Parts: sequence; structure tokens; C-alpha cells
Amino acid sequence: MSLSEDDQALSILSDLIAFDTTSREPNRDLIEYVRDYLGQFGIKSDLIWNPEETKANLWATIGPDGIPGTILSGHTDVVPVDGQDWNSNPFSLHRNGDRLHGRGTADMKGFIAIVLSLAPEMVKRKLKRPIHFAFSYDEEVGCAGVLHLIDRLQSLPVKPSLCVIGEPTELRPIIGHKGGRAYKVRLRGLEAHSSLAPRAVNAIEYAAELIVFLKGVAEEMRIGASDDHYDIVHSTLQTGLVHGGTAINIVPKDCELTFEFRHLIGIDPDEIVAKVKSFIDAELLPRMRAIHDGCDVTMERLYSYPALDTSADDPAVRLVKALVGRNDDGKVAFGTEGGIFSQRLGIPTVVCGPGSIQQAHKPDEFVTIEQIQRCTAFISRLIDWSESESSPIAG
Repeated sequence: MSLSEDDQALSILSDLIAFDTTSREPNRDLIEYVRDYLGQFGIKSDLIWNPEETKANLWATIGPDGIPGTILSGHTDVVPVDGQDWNSNPFSLHRNGDRLHGRGTADMKGFIAIVLSLAPEMVKRKLKRPIHFAFSYDEEVGCAGVLHLIDRLQSLPVKPSLCVIGEPTELRPIIGHKGGRAYKVRLRGLEAHSSLAPRAVNAIEYAAELIVFLKGVAEEMRIGASDDHYDIVHSTLQTGLVHGGTAINIVPKDCELTFEFRHLIGIDPDEIVAKVKSFIDAELLPRMRAIHDGCDVTMERLYSYPALDTSADDPAVRLVKALVGRNDDGKVAFGTEGGIFSQRLGIPTVVCGPGSIQQAHKPDEFVTIEQIQRCTAFISRLIDWSESESSPIAG
């Protein structure tokens, strides 16, 4: 890939793409690369490790202490490329005209590369409001890694006044998304020769009853609360995985299913879970245990992230619109870490970054040069504002 002399962001993006930070892999090498890069400019990074010290969040601040500033947030992990048909190496940046291909170019190493490329400029300026970097891990598997960073930020004496999550929105300010949860349900029945099926407990058949019940809950969501700002205006629920059985002539003892739901801001996710557990306890287990008292059904939560719902009238939203040069805002179906920053830390949060979610997670994922340039202009204007004498964010 050839780079022009002013393509520092693309050079950094090339380095970032080369790190395989699929969520199942460590992100240590990438995080240490970022730490060392920032260290060249005198920027100190705080690394918040997972218990195994294989993955870390990075927190860094440029500018004065004790003053509300802006968080620029991005996740460092990417989704797998397994089974995808790529036309180039997904872990090597490939330029094809205006498109930059590679796993994570849009989601969301492009944003991180832009932020890092402008770090030297931030250091040169006399910022009156600090700019913070928050780079996380394990966002793609349920926003799990950032929770360790949030725990650390709870103790900040002064909270930032704005968080920008650089997910791919084509630089459209996004002020809302649904919350999400996923659960794995394991059903244990009683196996037997298929000729003795009435004496056994068929775990697959009871799982099927649960799936039908879940479909009913999804239908209740469809006709329930709605928000016209979303493409899918209501909360949703679906069963995505089912595994069970060993042979056609054996009544299956075990079955496992996974379901997930995405809920609007006004929906209590605990009530949804309680409804599912009530069906299991009142309808499934008594009939299963009437045949064999060793039967069981367990639920394991796989992930949970809160909804984001920032008011369009919030001064932070108006600021982002001004900096990005747009008057519109919107809501999206996909989840981000934005709801965690907003709900757990009380920081007004806007999702706004380069690239399109339509390209994320796909083979030949890409971000365009035009989007890189527009986002660079956006962050450059944020630097100008952070240096200016203009009023801080206020109602």
C-alpha cells in the first residue's frame, strides 16, 4: 500500500489492522503499540488489565486536570474472519481506489487511527479542556471489557462533559440505540432408547416449547412499546442457536439454546428475563420432573449492555453536530458502549464515527478515504474547540 506524506492516519491504520485482535485473541500487542506511540509525545497511558493480563483497556489524557473534557472512545477488538471469502488479507490494509479494506477498518480501528494521528497536534495546543482516549477490549462479545475501565473512571473527581463513541455512523450523530442481552439455556432431561420414549424426558422437545414461548414474547414486543426513530420500531427477541441430541434412536438427554433480545430504553430487561424464568419454573420443570426428578433447566447470561438515549436537545449533542457539520441525528439498531458511559457515569454520549455499519463484520470490510478525511476534520475542530475560550458545554 502506498501512502502520501500526509497520510499519517492511514499509516497508523495499517499498523492497527496488522494486529489480529479478534475478541478470542489477546489485544496486548496492539495496546502496547498504542501506549508506546503516545509515549513518544509525552502522553502517559493507564492500562486497565483483565484478570489474566492478556487484554487491557487504555486510558490517556491530554490537557489540564480538574476540568470537564471530552472522551474519544473506541474498541480495539474485531469480529472473526472465519469462513469469510476475502479478496485480500484481512489483517493487511489494502487500498482499492477510495476504499481501505481490512478487518476493523470501519469497526472501528479507522476512528482510533485518526485519533492517534492527531495526538501530536493535541499536545502542541494549549488545551483549556482535556481530551481523553478510552480504548477498550471485548466490545464485540457484549461490551464486557469496558466495564473494568468504567469502574476506574467512577473515581474521577471531575467527570468528562462529553463522550464520543467512534462507531461507524458515516459521521451522523447517533443519540440512541437499544439495550441488549443474551442468554444460554441448558435443558437436561432423561435419555432412553427411542422405543421407550414415553419413559424418557426429551430435552429437545421441551426446548422447542421454550422456543415457541420466546416467539410469543417477541410477538408481545412487536405490538408493544415503539419508537419511530428506529428502523425496527419495537423491541425484538430471537432464538439464534440450538444444539442437542446424539442419534436418531436415542431420546436426547441434553439440549442447549441461545436467545437474545434488544429492548427500547423504557423496557425493563429484568422483567423480560423474569417472564422466561417463570415459564420454565411453572410450565416446563414440573412436567419434566414428574418423569425424572433429576431434570433441570438453567439460564446463563452471556452479555448485557444498556440502551443509549441522549436527548437531541442536550448541549453535548448540539456541539457534536456543529463540529461534524450536520444538523440531523438518529438512532441505530446495533449496540455500542455508549449506554454504559451514559448510564453508569452520567456522561452525555454521542455515537459518531467514520465508515458504515453496512460494511462492518463482512468480508472485504472497508472505510473510504473520504470518511477518514471527514472524521479527521471533525476531530480537528474538536481540538480547536478544546483550545478555545468559548463556553464549556452547558445547558
